[in-house]
Formats: sequence, structure tokens, C-alpha cells
Amino acid sequence: MRTYVNVQMDSEGASFSEVAEVLEALGFRPQTGRNDFVYEWDRHATVKDSLWFADRIHAALRGKRVWFRVETVED
Repeated sequence: MRTYVNVQMDSEGASFSEVAEVLEALGFRPQTGRNDFVYEWDRHATVKDSLWFADRIHAALRGKRVWFRVETVED
């Protein structure tokens, strides 16, 4: 399973490199293409797991003035 995060920056908010550091600390890695960041689960994630992880992302980005979209998909 993989969780993708796409971000939309606010010019009055955190820099992209600061946001990248926050997401990398959560285990994401930046990538090019359709999605900005990807997290690869080491196991099958349930809906409850995905919601818990989305809450962690939300808390980590709080105050950064970043819009983001989270999507978790099966391989």
C-alpha cells in the first residue's frame, strides 16, 4: 500500500523545503510526476490506519499554511 500527498503552497506560509522536511520526518519521500510525496507501507493498511496517518500529517503541517491532499491506495 502507498499513501500519496500532494501539496499546494501559500506564499505567506512555510517554504517547500520546510514542508518536505516535515513530511520526510513522517517517512514520506519526495518524487516527481503526478504526486509530490509517497509513503510506502510495510504492511496492509486498513481504513482506520489511513485515517490515523492522515491525522498525523494534518498535525505535522498545522500552522504551515499548506493545502494538501492525501490518497492511500493498494499496490
